[in-house]
Amino acid sequence: MVMNRASALETPWPPWHCPRHQLPLQPASESLACAQGESFSFHLGIPRFVSPGHYATAFGAQWKRYRRTQLDSYTGHPLSRDRARRAIGEELWSRLAGLDLLECGCGAGRFTEVLLQQGARVTSVDLSEAVEANQENLPQSRTHRIAQADILQLPFLPESFDLVFCLGVIQHTPSPETTLASLYSQVRPGGALVVDHYAHSLSWYTKSAFLLRYYYRRLPPAKGLPAIERLVDRWLPLHEKVRRFRPAQIVLSRVSPVLCYYHALPQLSDDLQREWALLDTHDSLTCWYCHARSRRAVRAALQRLGAEAIWCEYGENGVVARARRPLLSAHTAGQSSGL
Repeated sequence: MVMNRASALETPWPPWHCPRHQLPLQPASESLACAQGESFSFHLGIPRFVSPGHYATAFGAQWKRYRRTQLDSYTGHPLSRDRARRAIGEELWSRLAGLDLLECGCGAGRFTEVLLQQGARVTSVDLSEAVEANQENLPQSRTHRIAQADILQLPFLPESFDLVFCLGVIQHTPSPETTLASLYSQVRPGGALVVDHYAHSLSWYTKSAFLLRYYYRRLPPAKGLPAIERLVDRWLPLHEKVRRFRPAQIVLSRVSPVLCYYHALPQLSDDLQREWALLDTHDSLTCWYCHARSRRAVRAALQRLGAEAIWCEYGENGVVARARRPLLSAHTAGQSSGL
């Protein structure tokens, strides 16, 4: 369903529901309450549907530390906009205005920014405290709301959103297939799902990060962030020296655990090159889960869910895919038949 921007602002948000009991949540004193006794507090104006101590804690510290690094408004380059646009596709991109969009794994808001600029009404969720960086960058408004929530236990009824958008996230969850099913469950009939996922490659298995991750991901954020900054300060100057010699850069990248973008993003200034290296090296070395899937596997997972109009290709971050939920979904058919 496509709405214009004015009518979208007059339409209520998809309401909050208890992620455990699927019952409506009612406002209470500084919280949202479920009839079964569950209560979810607000902190900094953001509803919190998760408990502390989850596997994404390091990501929260990372995005709060580098909250502006990947924003197009900060870099001066449309890197996030171009990546989101390619994933969503031109036809849907041109119709985002007024759509109810669920952004899962929002981080500090690199994609939130461009989705809001395109006119979507965005609900941004993240498992980590990155939601606080997101709110600082892009405050909640009539077209933007934020929640700290788990993709596997989202605080909405099924089929609540016109578009579910999730880039850079699925590979970092315990089970990508389970995560994909949870995301798809939120798509309205006729709506779309847009995702990406790391892909298998030779470099995936031959870089030192594959082994170093077992050490760095166990460090508390207070130690992990400074430790990885020291790592980047040690290795990045070597990458900079061979930035114009691609063969040498490829060899160095097999030894060095630092991710850098001198070749892929030469338009970034030296200061931004360092910030991106710090951010993405921390991301790479502190994630608890780091899965890879082939294009064939991602397509097959979407087919098992019953998705149609599946587009699935290799892109800049691995496999990029989008698909549509049929207008008459299994959930909708069950409701209409009384099942």
